[in-house]
This record gives sequence, C-alpha cells and structure tokens, in this order.
Amino acid sequence: MVIVKDLTKRFGETEALKGVSFEVEPGTVLGVLGPNGAGKTTTVRILTTLLKPDSGTAEIEGIDVVKHPAEARARIGLTGQYAAVDERLTGHENLQLIGRFFHMPKAEAKRRATELLDQFRLDQAADRVVKGYSGGMRRRLDIAMSLIARPSVLFLDEPTTGLDPRARLDMWEVIENLVAEGTTTLLTTQYLEEAERLADRIVVIDHGTVIAQGTATELKQQSGGERVEITLSDAAHLGDVAGLFNGLVPDGANAAIDSESLTVTIPISDTDRIVPTVVRKLDAAGIELTDVVVRRPTLDDVFFQLTGRPAESDTEDESELDHAMSHSTTEPKGK
Repeated sequence: MVIVKDLTKRFGETEALKGVSFEVEPGTVLGVLGPNGAGKTTTVRILTTLLKPDSGTAEIEGIDVVKHPAEARARIGLTGQYAAVDERLTGHENLQLIGRFFHMPKAEAKRRATELLDQFRLDQAADRVVKGYSGGMRRRLDIAMSLIARPSVLFLDEPTTGLDPRARLDMWEVIENLVAEGTTTLLTTQYLEEAERLADRIVVIDHGTVIAQGTATELKQQSGGERVEITLSDAAHLGDVAGLFNGLVPDGANAAIDSESLTVTIPISDTDRIVPTVVRKLDAAGIELTDVVVRRPTLDDVFFQLTGRPAESDTEDESELDHAMSHSTTEPKGK
C-alpha cells in the first residue's frame, strides 16, 4: 500500500533523511518509532505531498507522490501533531466543511459528518463550538476529519502528543477500532509503549536513518531476550547462583552480577515456570533469596541496544530542524 525507497532530504546544513526505506502492507499499522528530530515527520510530509524529497521515491497504492501528487492526495488522510480544527465552528460544521472540500454533495457531507461523530463518540458535542472541546476531543475530531473521504491510507503523525494519560488511552482505542475495520495506517510516535500496542510492524529511525525494523517481538529479541533477576540476602552466594543456572543461559550470553544490589541477572531462552524452578534450585543449594523477577525486554531496551541511549534522551535540536524547514518550504494548511 505504501512503498518508500531511499528517501533523502536536506534543509540547509541539516540532513533530515539519509536514505529511508520501508513498506506498509494493506490493512496493517506500521509504527515509525524514533526520538524528536529523527526524521519521522519529514518522512510523513513527503508521503503526504507537503514536501518533495531530494532523492528517492515514495508511492501510495502504486502512485508516485512526487509525479502525481493530486492523485496521491485523493487516497490519503493526515492527522498532524497539532489538531487542525476550526475553533469557531461546531464539530459537525468542521466535518461538513472538509466534506465539501472533497466536492461531496451537501447532503452526503452532512450524513458522513453525523456518521463519524457517532463513531468517534462526539455525537453529544456535535453542535458545540470546538473552542470548548478538550484536547482529547479535538484529536478525535481531527482524525475524524482525516477520514471524511474514506482514504486508503491514514497517516497519524504523533497523534497523542500533548494528551494526558486518559486521553491517550482513549486515542489508542480509537486507532485500534480503525485498524479492526481494515484501515491501512502509518503511525509515527516517540512513545515506545504506543508502537508496541498499536503496530503490526515497527520501523526504528534515528538521525534520518532506518536502524531496525520488524515486529515488536523480533525487535525485542535484539536486546538480548528475556532474563530472570534474582536478589539474595547474602552477597557471599552471588557467584554460586550464576553457576547454578548455566544450563539455562543461551549460547554467547552471560549472567550479570551486581554486588551492590545483591542481584544476579540471568539471560534465559524460556521463561516457562522459571520462577518455581529458580526457587527450588536455590532452596536445594541452601541459598536464601529475597526476590525473583522475570524481566521481559521493552522497546526502550531495543533502542538502547541499537543506539547506546534511551529514546527519550535525544532531543536532537528539533527547533533547529523546524527552523530550517520553515525557510525551505511553505506547508499548506488543513487536511
């Protein structure tokens, strides 16, 4: 449904994209994960015809977005990082307006607006001026506006940025419902748990380059897999514990001992019934423990393994990139 090959883009001295490539299968969600300034939004702006790449190609349903931008735009919906709603209009009026932009007959635009307001649980606020909407309501309305013409592909560029935890959970539910209905979606996010929950496949971007891609499970395997953490009451037995579980450690992996916290961390390939196994082995050896926990890798672990730092730690001069972009392009307003 979406094919991206070797996209590059430079804004003055800033190289935003350095050969980004990926594909999105029909009816799936691709999560594009990365910190601020990684190149996520630049990629979306190219795919949605708001920017032209310096090189490389991007296609929506086989349509080249650079050569045939109007045809591509007819097949996409876009929700950016900030809700593009008119605060002076009601929710119903916002949706009808977008429908009319798509040359829908007035009656059809009105019917479609009502349908989407019901779908996004905004029917009770349909006739209220949007200025009085909460942040979460605005985001739901914003996505509804992107769906007015039933696009083939929906682009969600960090749709939960700035939302409180409750509104973020509501937005996840909205996106999950869209996916269940078969909407092909490209979701950019800097929230690791968001990508893991919503995406079928994930592309990790850092400094304008794809550094990894796969399912959440495949990516997490790159961080060393699952591990069991055993905390003892006596530091004298730390070395003995590591030796007890040698048979469970995958080839090439090693147990880690932290004498300060009295903890032994053991990489394991199978967590099935591992806790009772640990307890029995230590009891048989006469070693007293205070805690045993199974740790499963997170996408944050993956990012740290790939880059040497947590995803949240990199703010890569987003303001500098935005400044460069503002001097290089004029972005159209609206959808």
